[in-house]
Amino acid sequence: MAKLSESKKLIGQWGEDQACEYLRRHGYRIIGRNYSCRFGEIDVIAAKRGFLTFVEVKLRRSDAFAEAREYVDERKQARLRSAASLWLAENETLLQPRFDVIEVYGEPGMPFRSLRIRHYENAFE
Repeated sequence: MAKLSESKKLIGQWGEDQACEYLRRHGYRIIGRNYSCRFGEIDVIAAKRGFLTFVEVKLRRSDAFAEAREYVDERKQARLRSAASLWLAENETLLQPRFDVIEVYGEPGMPFRSLRIRHYENAFE
């Protein structure tokens, strides 16, 4: 059982790595990763052009069943808002906060050309 959990963590880490590389290529500066508090976890915190972006990364092999962003439901959004509020209380910033979702379709070991990334800016408030 521990092996499966560790494997899942590594795959999730790979998805977040892909999202961070995508953000860097698009001019974002990565502020933090895996911010965790009693409310939940924020996968990536990044900044670009006056915005502080709290990013939820969703990794899936494909979108055949549903798009990855659909898994960021109302409950998940509420937890992300609460975690972001705590992060903002602990870290002074003049940047405007927003919530983005990045879908990563692929898996480690796949050819890079088959990797797909979709970025939804200001995905929810």
